[in-house]
This record gives sequence, structure tokens and C-alpha cells, in this order.
Amino acid sequence: MPPLTSALLSRSTTGSSTRVSAAAAAAISRPAADAAPSSSPPPSRPIPRPRPSPASPFASGLAGRLFSGHRATARSASSATAVFERRFASAATRNTYDEILTGLGRPGGGEEFGKYYSLPALSDPRIDRLPYSIRILLESAIRNCDDFQVTGKDVEKILDWENSAPKQVEIPFKPARVLLQDFTGVPAVVDLACLRDAVSKLGSDPNKINPLVPVDLVIDHSVQVDVARSQNAVQANMELEFHRNKERFGFLKWGSSAFRNMLVVPPGSGIVHQVNLEYLARVVFNNGGILYPDSVVGTDSHTTMIDGLGVAGWGVGGIEAEAAMLGQPMSMVLPGVVGFKLSGKLRNGVTATDLVLTVTQMLRKHGVVGKFVEFYGQGMSELSLADRATIANMSPEYGATMGFFPVDAKTLDYLKLTGRSDDTVAMVESYLRANKMFVDHNQVEAERVYSSYLELNLEEVEPCLSGPKRPHDRVTLKNMKSDWHSCLDNNVGFKGFAVPKESQGKVAEFSFHGTPAKIKHGDVVIAAITSCTNTSNPNVMLGAALVAKKACELGLEVKPWIKTSLAPGSGVVKKYLDKSGLQKYLDQLGFHIVGYGCTTCIGNSGELDESVSAAISENDIVAAAVLSGNRNFEGRVHPLTRANYLASPPLVVAYALAGTVNIDFEKEPIGISKDGKEVYFRDIWPSTEEIAEVVKTSVLPDMFKSTYEAITKGNPMWNELSVSTRTLYPWDPSSTYIRLVNKFLKGEVGPKTIHVPSGEKLAVFDAAMKYKNEGHDTIILAGAEYGSGSSRDWAAKGPMLQGVKAVIAKSFERIHRSNLAGMGIIPLCFKAGEDADTLGLTGHERYTIHLPTNVSDIKPGQDVTVTTDTGKSFACTLRFDTEVELAYYDHGGILPYVTRKIAEQ
Repeated sequence: MPPLTSALLSRSTTGSSTRVSAAAAAAISRPAADAAPSSSPPPSRPIPRPRPSPASPFASGLAGRLFSGHRATARSASSATAVFERRFASAATRNTYDEILTGLGRPGGGEEFGKYYSLPALSDPRIDRLPYSIRILLESAIRNCDDFQVTGKDVEKILDWENSAPKQVEIPFKPARVLLQDFTGVPAVVDLACLRDAVSKLGSDPNKINPLVPVDLVIDHSVQVDVARSQNAVQANMELEFHRNKERFGFLKWGSSAFRNMLVVPPGSGIVHQVNLEYLARVVFNNGGILYPDSVVGTDSHTTMIDGLGVAGWGVGGIEAEAAMLGQPMSMVLPGVVGFKLSGKLRNGVTATDLVLTVTQMLRKHGVVGKFVEFYGQGMSELSLADRATIANMSPEYGATMGFFPVDAKTLDYLKLTGRSDDTVAMVESYLRANKMFVDHNQVEAERVYSSYLELNLEEVEPCLSGPKRPHDRVTLKNMKSDWHSCLDNNVGFKGFAVPKESQGKVAEFSFHGTPAKIKHGDVVIAAITSCTNTSNPNVMLGAALVAKKACELGLEVKPWIKTSLAPGSGVVKKYLDKSGLQKYLDQLGFHIVGYGCTTCIGNSGELDESVSAAISENDIVAAAVLSGNRNFEGRVHPLTRANYLASPPLVVAYALAGTVNIDFEKEPIGISKDGKEVYFRDIWPSTEEIAEVVKTSVLPDMFKSTYEAITKGNPMWNELSVSTRTLYPWDPSSTYIRLVNKFLKGEVGPKTIHVPSGEKLAVFDAAMKYKNEGHDTIILAGAEYGSGSSRDWAAKGPMLQGVKAVIAKSFERIHRSNLAGMGIIPLCFKAGEDADTLGLTGHERYTIHLPTNVSDIKPGQDVTVTTDTGKSFACTLRFDTEVELAYYDHGGILPYVTRKIAEQ
């Protein structure tokens, strides 16, 4: 069905249902509507807010809703509210498990590291059978057990994981810290600023609003590849980045000094996940003498990269992150854990990217949505930490909440390499060994129990790519050409473009800066070494540089109209590329460094040359991009690259040299050498031993130390930003931004909608306010995967502010559904096989959503009947998945409740 429709709703006088009046006023934004994940919004947006007042409208909205609820008269009888009050009470009491608080001595004697809650002291045989990832949840529950937010029953559920996980029981979890990036992190900081406004309006001290757990925000998603193939690319792109994002950056700089317990890493420092891996991660916390495992939730789905370091972490919505920032436990279903056994060793020439694409395909097929994946086996000891991080990073692509590698000796070596002190490493090892969270491959381990099992012999992994439209559609390198021709033939879909046979050999001729050029189906127009997936891995980065060296020495070149780029994950990468003497070869092929941040993989690839764009568009060419990223959905990388392949950095260079994906590397030459001989793929591909030798001599601990000693000092452009020093943020009333596609406007793009029943065309904000003034609320009728995209929490906050009370969709993106619940919006699913089109719904009807009068009678997952004033009736599934989410709805959302509690203190 088309992206979205919306309809209006007004409160029923019966109290047992919700009436919907005619039409559509809610904002319809593409990131909240696409059936497949869409490209991220451009980095040029200012801080989004509905218009009108110098004071924050979000704060005003909160203040107006602080004491609202679903049914005020029923709240006292609500079991969901009782759960909410217990879980989110601010009261504290003595920890039930203080008797197992144990001192941890240093290996050489002397003053102890601190105290910790000892799992062995429980003397419970079930602990030895628990997966390591579940032990982290257990320790957190024990350490935070106050019989208010976390109870002894919660601890018992986790201890009895083997029996309780299949029952989908709910547990609270308090992560040790929160990680933000700028695109999805700005909204969280905006909300903190708005909470200060709201608390101030209520007559309380706004300085009470601060993160209660450490919060790290890395500005990494705003850089765009406007300038490429130039020695000046980094500076030029950063200047454009600051020009576009001056308001956002100024706001974040204000937040870095206004809020306690928050670290902001300035632009140009690297990709958030690599900075997290190399610098931010603690692995083990020592907080006031209490030791506990590092754990993190982040507002980016690839937060899971940190799982490769043995830190439990995954992506959540902004609203969940905000609750965690304010010290509230997350409500989660106790997950099943898939045990993934690794054996053997990767063959010569096979990269970590080949491995992760193989793992992604296997786990997608197995089905791991909502589960943890935990890797084990002797094969683990053959993988570098960077290899593990590459696999962990792509957890969202294989669907798992987390892909976890427990801490072992390789982890400790990485901590030393990246500049962590000897004392810190000793503490990490001592604590994890003492608390049964360390893997020693030289010892026989107790057998752990998993929900299900998979196994992979690393020797079976082959060089491969993934595409042309999904990260789990793996293609072996040797089958790439035949698979490409199948994609040209196949009907339009994930593996098809439906290009007629007679058109498949079409050649489009054009002039590139005065030079004759031509392009065909499958020709590469973007070749990018980008994304957190690979730029944390010295083996593949230096492997790519060795490919470039061999190619340059043979006289090979990359066609000048191919947009090549290199976006390292941190400044360390440049240092080891320079140390190795290999950066000059990448530059020679056009892979100049363009910036330090997340670029092509999220759609920040910049424009193609006008002549190339015209040749593709005018001739309907299926052009290709090859990137070392983790997502390749059509339209995400660039609107004109319909075929997008994920590949290792060395393969990105190889395909850039070939200039096409329509090639069999085993049989066809990749180019012609300077002495006229055919050059094959095997002639430029480095051996595993060659790469290992360069890594050994080029990647040094001092590089990490020097890079991160200066990381918070910023750069001249950041340091020149002048910002307010006030406790409350001085909002700019002229700042507005909305990207919209509204079905009522028959495909017209813009911030407009139709007011029903008048038929008047209005700005979305004006229409929303008009409906509110008329006493009408709104609902949204949506398609599949509602909420997919990077701005999921904005896509929930905006509709809440505009009066949306319910969303009825075919299905929801996981995080966005929880965001809706956190905003007090009802998420409902059409039954299988039904949607607005099949039911004949236009959005002009009046709807009644039949909910029980008392919240205590509403249950997660129950069926709800919806009727219209045109006589239609259909059943939906209520997608409050936990009692706590239902309680959010009852209170009008998590933020109003938290604000009220803080104001009452």
C-alpha cells in the first residue's frame, strides 16, 4: 500500500471506546513509512521542532500532560500502573544481596581493586550453565536489587533462565551507560533540555535534570562526501559539515557543558562505534569502589559492535535511552540465546567481511530476532578482536539483539593495544575471572546451555559479497557474474531488476569533463571504504592498501568518473596507513580520506558528477555501488545506484579497478598493466601473511594513546562555536524542519496536508493545531515495517505533539513500536493479510477503537475491535508487548511521568 494515511480521532463519551472523526492531520514522514529501511535524513537539518513559541514546544507539551492518563478514575485499580510504580519508583532501600558483596584483591597484593557482587557466592549450580551474556543481566539485577525497581523475583527469573526464557518473561535491566550519535542522539539531548524547561515551569530546580549514568555522544553522522578524490577532501567536507549543522553543533556544545555526566566527542573524531571500541568502553566499571561489568544501550542500531569486546550492548529507541539516562530500568523480555560455535581457521585470502556476510546469512536463515547470539568454541581464539567486532557490528542485519563475544585473552591484548593502562587491564581480568565471566581457552569449561545451536568451521568461509539490495543476500565471489545476470533477468524484487534481454547490453555514452566516457548496466559509480563494520579492522584496511599498492605498481587506474572515498572510523587509521607507507597508493587510485565519520553507508555519499547522473537517469542504467558497509537497501546509498553490494575493503578497491560488477575475477582480467599485459585478480590480492606482517609493524599502542588524548579538545571549527552558558537552552523560534510525503496529497512532497472535512490545504502543524482546537485527535493508518529509518524517536514524538493517539499498521519496526508506547500512543497491528487497502479504508472515516474502560482490563497482545462510521468493522492486535509499556500509555508516556516525579522531589 502507499506509505501512510492518517485519520482523526475524538474522545468517545462512553469511556469504553475511542471515536475517530474524519481525516488526516498527523505528520507523515518517509522514515516512518518505508516498507524497507530508508536512507537517513540529510545532515543539514536544524533541531526539529513544531513552530511557534520561543519556549520549547515539547516542554510545553510535557507540562500540559504531566497529570494526564488513560482513565484517571481507573488508575488506582490498574495492575499495569502498580508494576510501573514499582519499577520506576524513586525510593531506594538496602540491597537484598549485600551479603555477597566481596572484596577483589590485586594479583600482587596491596590495596584491593574494590568490591563486587559475587556470583559464585550465591552457590547456585544454575549459574555455571548460564550463557555469559545472561550472567551480565544477572549481575545487573543483583547489584540493583532494591525491591522497588528490581526485585528478588526478577533475579530468580534470570537465575532460572533455562526454564523462564521460553515463557517470554519480563525483566528490568539497568545498563551501566548510554551511547549516542548525533542523528539519533540530538533528540535525546533536546528532551533533556526540554525536561529542564518543564521542571522550571513547574517551579522546581531545572538543574535536577542531568543524566544519572555516564552518557557519551559522538558527533559522527553529519559528514557528507561532497568532495572526493582530493587531498583537500577532509577539510572541504568538514567546512560544509559545519556550515550545514552549525545550529545542531552549537546545541550539542551547549549540552556538553550544561549537563553533568555527559561527554560530547566533537565532529571529525571518528565513527561512534569505533570510538566506543577504542576509547569509551570500560569493560569493567569501578564506580566508587564497586566493580561491575560494562554494559551499554545506544541510539544507533550498530551499538552491538561493542559486543565484540565482551561489553553487552545493543541499540534502543531514543525514549528508552532517555529513561536509562535518567536512571530508570529498561523493561525487556528475557531473551533466548543462540549458541554459535566456531571452529577451525580462516583460509588464506579470506577476510573478516567474508566471514560476517556468511554468519549474517546463516543467522538470518536460523531466525534470531529478539534473541542474543553468543559465540564460543576454539575458533574464537583464531579471530582478532577487530574480526569479532566486525561480526558483532552486523547484529541488526542478522536480526539479533546482540552478537556477543565473552572476554578472553584476545580482549585483554586489545585493551593493551588501544592504550588502556596495565592496572585497568589487571582489574578487568581479575574481576571477570573471579565472577565467572572470563573465557580461558586453555582450560576445560563447564558446559553452558543455549536455546538453540549453530556451528561454523571457519575454513569453509569463501570470499563473497552481499547484494544487490539486502545485507543477507550473500553471493560468493566466484558466482558473482552469473548472479548479476540472474538479477538483470529476474522480476523486480530483492534479487531482480527486470531488464529486458535486448537492453542488457545497452551502452550509454557521455562526456566526462571533456573526455568521452560510457556506462553500462552493472558499472560501478561509487566505490567506498566506509562504515563502522570494517574501518575498525586493521587487517582489512591494510589489506585494501596492499591491493592498491600492487595495482599501482602494475600501472592500473580507476576510471575518473567512479566516486571513490575512504572514511576511517578513527584518526588511528590514518596513522597506521601513514606508518605503513601505503596511504599514497590509496590516494593514487582516488581513495583519499574524505572525513572521519559515517558516510556512504547511511546515504551521505554526496552527489555524483552531473554528467554521470544524467547518463544513468536518461538511459535507465542499473548502476552499481560497492561499499564496505553494513546496509545496502535500494535508495539508501544513493538514489541512482540501484545495485549496491557490501564487500570487504580490499574487494571495494578491486571492483573500483574493474569498474563493473559484471566480471568473473577467476577468468577475466581486472585491467591491463603499464606494459600491456592482462592483470588478474590473483595478481593484486595480498596473502594473509603479507597483511599480518604490515599490521604487526604498523599498528602501535602509541597511535591510540596520542589520538585519544586529544579527542575532546576538538578542532578549530568546533572550538570557535560560541554557545550560551545558561542552564536553560535559549530556543530559536525561527527554527523549523519537516520532510513529508502525505497520501492525501496524491504523492506531493512537502509539509502540507488536507484538513477534513473542510478540504482546506494547510501546513501539517497548522492542521494539527486546528484539529486540536476542534477537540479532535488523530490516528495513523500505515503499511509494513512502520517506523523503519534512523529518526524513529522523532517519528513518535512528532505525532504525539500533533495529537496522534493511535497507529494501526501492518507491522512495526522494533524500536519505533516501543517509542510509540513510550509516547503514550497506542500501537495496533492489522491482522495477517489485511491492511487499509484490503479493508477499503480511505482515512476519511470516523473510527471507534474499542478499548476497555479500565486500564486494568487491557492486556498486552489482546485483540481490539475497530469500527468506522461507514459500517466497517475489523480486529487488530494491541502491540503493547509488556505491562510496563501499557503503564507508559496509562500515564501519557514515560517522559511526563519522570518529569512529574522529579518535580515532586
